Amino acid sequence: MGAFSIWHWLVVLAVVLLMFGGRGKISALMGDFGKGLTSFKKGMKEGDTAEADEDAKALQSETAAATDTPKSDQTAKS
Repeated sequence: MGAFSIWHWLVVLAVVLLMFGGRGKISALMGDFGKGLTSFKKGMKEGDTAEADEDAKALQSETAAATDTPKSDQTAKS
C-alpha cells in the first residue's frame, strides 16, 4: 500500500528525463529567463527617462506660456 507501482516510477523517470536530460535544458531555460529580466529592466529604465523628458518639456511649455502673456492683458486683469 505504501509502495509505488511501476506506473508511478515510470512517470517519475519521464519527468526527470525531461527536466535534466540532454543539453542542459534547465540551464538554457534559466539563461533565457535572465535575458528576459535584463531586457525588461532596460525597457523600464528607458520608459522612465522618456516620461521624465516629456514631463520636463510640458513644464517648460507651461512656464513659457505663462511668461509670454502680453502686458496689456496683465494690466486689464489688475
